[in-house]
Amino acid sequence: MVKTTYLSLSTRGNTDVQEITSLISRAVEESGIENGVVVIFTPSSTSALTTIEYEPGCISDLRQLLEEWIPSERDYAHNYRWGDNNGHSHLRAAMLGPSLTIPFVERRLSLGTWQQVIFIDFDVRPRQRRLVVQILGD
Repeated sequence: MVKTTYLSLSTRGNTDVQEITSLISRAVEESGIENGVVVIFTPSSTSALTTIEYEPGCISDLRQLLEEWIPSERDYAHNYRWGDNNGHSHLRAAMLGPSLTIPFVERRLSLGTWQQVIFIDFDVRPRQRRLVVQILGD
């Protein structure tokens, strides 16, 4: 069985990190599917999904690492072509990826104790984002 739902998020852009574990858990609980996997997908080339221990220190460290790894102020060919100054946003999103798959058992996500699901919007301005959530199982 497959159930599809959508999540709407308002973001601030500029590496805005939003913790969405409870939203995903609720979708699984309400699906009626007992065991399976949930796939979360962002149809965007400037945002990504991953897991992390969602606490201020880790989030700060993640933002710092991303800025060191793919600096926002560097010259990118994408910026010259389109003039939107978000070349770094596309590269950061490509490195982390647009989807995440999590198994669940008895309608409960199989996450570790300190593991939460996060959505990161790397674009340079606030956005309305719509995530696709597909729940597969029996």
